[in-house]
Amino acid sequence: MDINVSGSYWNGVNSNKWKGMVRQVKKIAILGSTGSIGTQTLEIVRENPDLEVVALAAGNNVKLLEEQIREFKPRLVSLQSEEACEDLKARIADMQVEVVPGMEGLIRIAEMEESEVLVTAIVGMIGIRPTIAAIKKKKDIALANKETLVTAGHIIMPLAEQMGVSILPVDSEHSAIFQSMQGENKDRISKLLITASGGPFRGRTREELVNIQVEDALKHPNWSMGSKITIDSATLVNKGLEVMEAKWLFDMDLDRIQVVVHPQSIIHSMVEYVDGGIIAQLGTPDMKLPIQYALFYPDRRPMGGKRVDFYELGSITFEKPDMETFTGLKLAMRAAGEGGSVPTVFNAANEKAVSLFLNRKIRFLEIPEIIEMCMDAHSRVENPDVEQILAAERETYELIQSKY
Repeated sequence: MDINVSGSYWNGVNSNKWKGMVRQVKKIAILGSTGSIGTQTLEIVRENPDLEVVALAAGNNVKLLEEQIREFKPRLVSLQSEEACEDLKARIADMQVEVVPGMEGLIRIAEMEESEVLVTAIVGMIGIRPTIAAIKKKKDIALANKETLVTAGHIIMPLAEQMGVSILPVDSEHSAIFQSMQGENKDRISKLLITASGGPFRGRTREELVNIQVEDALKHPNWSMGSKITIDSATLVNKGLEVMEAKWLFDMDLDRIQVVVHPQSIIHSMVEYVDGGIIAQLGTPDMKLPIQYALFYPDRRPMGGKRVDFYELGSITFEKPDMETFTGLKLAMRAAGEGGSVPTVFNAANEKAVSLFLNRKIRFLEIPEIIEMCMDAHSRVENPDVEQILAAERETYELIQSKY
């Protein structure tokens, strides 16, 4: 379907540029529509009339999903539990929308014939199966689900190549690397430099982290994100997950991926080439830019919002990450190096430990302790299939539940 793009849709800069243009509608499906990435993706849909949402999936936030359904009118939606789906059906009885619960719903959305791009903004390894299903149906993937590549990168990337599918990174760091590669010979890359804000506790000692409370860890200095990823940023586990993801996304050896602490979060990541030249992507800490870039790649669209003011910024600084204080990053590098099923154990242990911390069952410094305990107890599987990946997750959860 072609549409005439009216300038009235555009709240960003240069809105008149798009008046009268005829553009092909791109149909997208979103897994995780009520989370931080999902809601920001829908903001981009509001600003771009040639995007159409055909399916939405959420956890159990019935109220917000109902609001999204009424605004964006998808054909198919899913919630995690059958009870939540029954509640939703009653709320939207006046609408022609199919509601399918659980994994069946996620797979149905992933395979939906009408969609061209699947935005995987769902949290956790629950995203693996629908991502594989979408790739097999030759859907491009706008990837915001770290766990998919951290635990199953050895399955996902070869399959995407086989099916001719694009994996378009949504994480700001991976999007920055992807943008910094455009127009360059990828064989001439020397090193990837992944930037980290350092989180709310940058510069503190382990002794100063002993009595950290949940409220302290949720105060990220630069980014507005969901609670789980905010805690991961505070422990630097998030940066370790990003290293693992970058390894698969860009087919890069671990010794050519470097983490650099950059407290201002203006440089989102960099690529160093064999001649010593470094290309970086800069911008304000706003996830809408990488989301929009993935949805419209290789095009760039006007977008409103604050711009970097270098006069106001004044200076930018860099530091080496403190992996002795923030051992989550050190453990992540170990897991990435060991490979096989170990990254799955690292990820699953972290998910469970973060949940325990958010529920005030453990202390902040116990998060990496739990991860290390689970990694030490695990019998590594060299090249796990999906069932073995999910089995490693279950075993990790069971070990933690037996002790906490």
